[in-house]
Amino acid sequence: MQTALSGHSRISGLEVYLPPARLETAAVERRIAESSPGFRVPKGLIGRVTGIRSRSVMADAEQASDLAANAAAKVMAECGLQAPEVDLLIFASASQDMVEPATGHMVAAKLGLACPVMDVKNACNSFLNGLEVADSLIATGRYARVLVATGESPSRAVRWKVPDFETFASSFPGYTMSDGGAAVLLEAADREPPGPEEAAGILSLAFTARSSHWSVGTLSAGGSAFPRDPEASYFSMDGEKLKDAFLDLGCEVLDQTLERLDLSWTDFAVVCVHQVSAPYRAIFAERAGVPSELLVPSVEDFGNLASVSLPLQLKLAMDSGRCGPGDLVALVGLAGGVSLGMAVVRL
Repeated sequence: MQTALSGHSRISGLEVYLPPARLETAAVERRIAESSPGFRVPKGLIGRVTGIRSRSVMADAEQASDLAANAAAKVMAECGLQAPEVDLLIFASASQDMVEPATGHMVAAKLGLACPVMDVKNACNSFLNGLEVADSLIATGRYARVLVATGESPSRAVRWKVPDFETFASSFPGYTMSDGGAAVLLEAADREPPGPEEAAGILSLAFTARSSHWSVGTLSAGGSAFPRDPEASYFSMDGEKLKDAFLDLGCEVLDQTLERLDLSWTDFAVVCVHQVSAPYRAIFAERAGVPSELLVPSVEDFGNLASVSLPLQLKLAMDSGRCGPGDLVALVGLAGGVSLGMAVVRL
């Protein structure tokens, strides 16, 4: 486990961008059937297993960088921020426009930024790790204002032509995924707030991993292992082994973070948890001891948005009035690899 007491940076702005095109779960099943002569998905199976009703789909001309840039532009406008005022851009996503160069360059170019950039990648925990990197760099005094942006484009890796149920099962994650972008602006925190209230900021970040389980879920095309194999360009996952991997991961990192900060789950206004399906959200929350009323349901109407999932939930909670300035929120991320992470933030 790696952990860091923070408080050096605060979230000054948060925005999400979802492409307007929607794809209902029933339409997903119809498309698989139309593309797969001789194979039929049992009617309603995807919805029953996942609880997902709909997801966002990017336009053919859009790239992951467009999704991130759209969200980041909204943050800059919200904060009245001009391009020269951004010190660093971190593109933190499981998706990318291409292997080389870093997708952060494409995002920066679309925003008119001239600052340094970097990519941070750790599957669905990419955005959470992006916050970790940004917070650490702000703590050192290296940068004062950092944009962390993600653009997830998993619809490009969905297998529609399915020869048999075994292939359908291994490709199943793709039928849950959704496209979207999110961005936050992190700035140096005010260590001495003017009033009696506690200072806003990222109070703690903690992560753990069991990397021996990396092979249970992959999207392997484009790297040195499968540089040009079309079959490697689709999601492949063993659902049962992935569940076992997360059980092996445990919840100790969450318990230890709360104990160190002398907090309990009931101290939080909301707890945002990465959501791959509605049933697994409930299972994880029960195992972790998170009261269900603190959760922010999102997967049913938005699908699995990979690293966009946590900022989306926080944005939904803020917009609905469930949390606001001064409130404590928790961001709990789960990702293939496998890894588990947590950020404790005072808004």
